[in-house]
Amino acid sequence: MKILHTSDWHLGQSFFTKSRKHEHDAFLKWLLNEVDTHAIDAVIVAGDVFDTGTPPSYARELYHAFIGALQGRQCTLVVLGGNHDSVSVLNESKSLLKYLNSHVIASTFGDSAEQVIALKNSADEVGAILCAVPFIRPKDVLVSTAGQSAIDKRHALGEAIKQHYAMLYQQAIALRHSIAAQTQQQAEAIPIVATGHLTALGVSQSESVRDIYIGTLEGFDAGGFPPADYIALGHIHRPQKVAKTEHIRYSGSPIPLSFDELNTQKQVVIVEFSSGQTAITPISVPRFQAMEVIKGDLASIELAINSSSAIADATELSPVWLCIEVETQDYLTDLQQRIQALLEGKNAEILQLKRVRKSATKSLSETKNRQLSELSVKEVFEARLALEDFDSLELNESLERDNSLGQDNSPELNESLERDNSLGQDNSPELNESLERDNSLGQDNSPELNESLERDNSPELNESPEPDESTSTQASSTNRKARITHLFSEAVERVHANDEDNDALVNRSKADKEQAK
Repeated sequence: MKILHTSDWHLGQSFFTKSRKHEHDAFLKWLLNEVDTHAIDAVIVAGDVFDTGTPPSYARELYHAFIGALQGRQCTLVVLGGNHDSVSVLNESKSLLKYLNSHVIASTFGDSAEQVIALKNSADEVGAILCAVPFIRPKDVLVSTAGQSAIDKRHALGEAIKQHYAMLYQQAIALRHSIAAQTQQQAEAIPIVATGHLTALGVSQSESVRDIYIGTLEGFDAGGFPPADYIALGHIHRPQKVAKTEHIRYSGSPIPLSFDELNTQKQVVIVEFSSGQTAITPISVPRFQAMEVIKGDLASIELAINSSSAIADATELSPVWLCIEVETQDYLTDLQQRIQALLEGKNAEILQLKRVRKSATKSLSETKNRQLSELSVKEVFEARLALEDFDSLELNESLERDNSLGQDNSPELNESLERDNSLGQDNSPELNESLERDNSLGQDNSPELNESLERDNSPELNESPEPDESTSTQASSTNRKARITHLFSEAVERVHANDEDNDALVNRSKADKEQAK
């Protein structure tokens, strides 16, 4: 039994306004050739088939054309939904694709039996059983409970994912025994394969990877996976093993989805099960679009451009896509023009131009002269957050609360202050009594007043502590910074998420407003 593991196609991606259509088309044709060359029995796409929840028409055409071309090769296709994919878009052709030896698992919602698939080999025998796990949305496996802390939610989601894997694995074992009883073969001879689309703890990410489970679960412990013979993962674009384990792998994306992925060889993974043995073989994917990153000062960049073989071999129909990072201490207003002049007459296009400061300090004052396109949303947020003095803010609020004492906390103190203010305005007998009472304050007349005066005379009020010496102030400022960061992360996730429930909620809200009018 031979299985080809791939993931993160991101069909329909727009790369700095450039279409990746020709790259994806070339990759899918290359993949069909690999299926023929290696006699592949099943292809697993571990999530993120499309780049967005509303893929362009050409991306859907590529998807369906590949499925059609695969059928003449007696190869089973399993497509799993990722965090970029829309559940409804994948499900719209699910019923039809069943007749084309293709299985589409868009989400974990629904009948779990459909997520346990018997994969057949070229001899029409069951060669493996697949626990087909797509991107797990919290709403599909978890019921929210009021009063839960962030730690509780994180733990609950991790446990829910672990239990979902355990449930499917037990169903796979039951199916394996059932098949073995019917075919007179040993159950243990049928391998079990699991999939996933998530971030495992300890993996290396790239700029193009979108964080998922923000605020609840940032990474899944590899110990939570079932004891499957192979686990095919998606979501991380760099191919790699998980927890230094040979059989738990990310295949990575087939094409570079960001410039920082250029130093990684793209691949698909072929897994072969034979006579109780498992052979895992990565297959390198060729580069279908010339791309290059050039760094340094202007002199170094000019030298690199003139000596680049990729630029020399490029044609007018297939130019090189460049990311140029310029190291400079000064802000050059004509930087774009200078770089363009260096590329005059060459078949190259600048898709990303960055100014790289030699100083490591990051703040808004440093980046104010940079173009907005050079900054990510996260960089802008972190730079602005770095300028905020949370310790001073907490200290000022604390002093304001302390200064309010005597205004509304103690009636006795308020009366005393009013009497003090009247000193020098009259010489009545009441003045002497007031002075006597004032002299006796804090001794035995009013416990409430004594406590109020003690607070007024406390060192915390009279001496402003330094922020770095106040543990409570530091803790409060840290909590405030963490809350702001958490809210920002949630906002970014809402913008990026393809959550159809949010759309439905918006529509209901609009309908309610119209009805109210």
